[in-house]
Amino acid sequence: MSRYFLEVAYKGTNYSGFQIQQNAPTIQFEIEKAISIIINSGNDYFIEGDMENEKAGIKLTGSSRTDSGVHALQNFFHFDFHESLHPQLLYKLNAVLPLDIVIKSIREVPESSHCRFDAISRSYSYYIYTFKDPFLIDKAYHFPYTMNYNLLEEAAAIIKYQTDFSFFSKTNSQVKNFNCRIFESFWQQRENQLVYNIKGNRFLRGMVRLLTGTMLQIGRGKISIDDLNKYFTANNDQNAMYAVPAKGLFLTAVEFPENYFSI
Repeated sequence: MSRYFLEVAYKGTNYSGFQIQQNAPTIQFEIEKAISIIINSGNDYFIEGDMENEKAGIKLTGSSRTDSGVHALQNFFHFDFHESLHPQLLYKLNAVLPLDIVIKSIREVPESSHCRFDAISRSYSYYIYTFKDPFLIDKAYHFPYTMNYNLLEEAAAIIKYQTDFSFFSKTNSQVKNFNCRIFESFWQQRENQLVYNIKGNRFLRGMVRLLTGTMLQIGRGKISIDDLNKYFTANNDQNAMYAVPAKGLFLTAVEFPENYFSI
């Protein structure tokens, strides 16, 4: 049995997230469907050899879940397969997939590799535009308000040194703990745009959107830096109430240990 990693990118506008769901279009569903089409097409584009053992289809394991409407420049799936893959499989899968999903690479890895548990960090960027732009309408958040950039930077610096993000997770998040290690947290200014960048070992459901929305309120002067500090220290059952829309959020990278793919 061989294990393979699929590196994917997608525009999430038309999908109800990354992981397969009942009665909803997802990235995983579309890729599994594309694989099934090729397996059952009667040609040899999936493997070099007999493929009767795989007629039932292949189930994918995902690396990093993204919510409905969230985009990804890089994400991963892995799957197991009995045979060697045909060298033209990448081309054929991309020909079958919708235009808003692309498989960037297919790599064979050791059987013990796991695209979720072996990842050491995930990076996200949230894009905001301050001047109306019809070309960014489904890829960024229009937020046409004057903001104090120094306060945004101060808030981002505070986030970098926190570990308990229970306040910044969606209600009913089914996780064992709310601890995350943040390696990077900073804002960038561009012409008519703001970008928030964050990198960590893991992220809670809705966490980046809640952090971004809270910082925008700080930048507008609606809440204070002291309020942000209290959110991380207060013992209460509340959750953050300022969330930005999904359309501005991009999963930009999933990082694995050095030389991980050269083993």
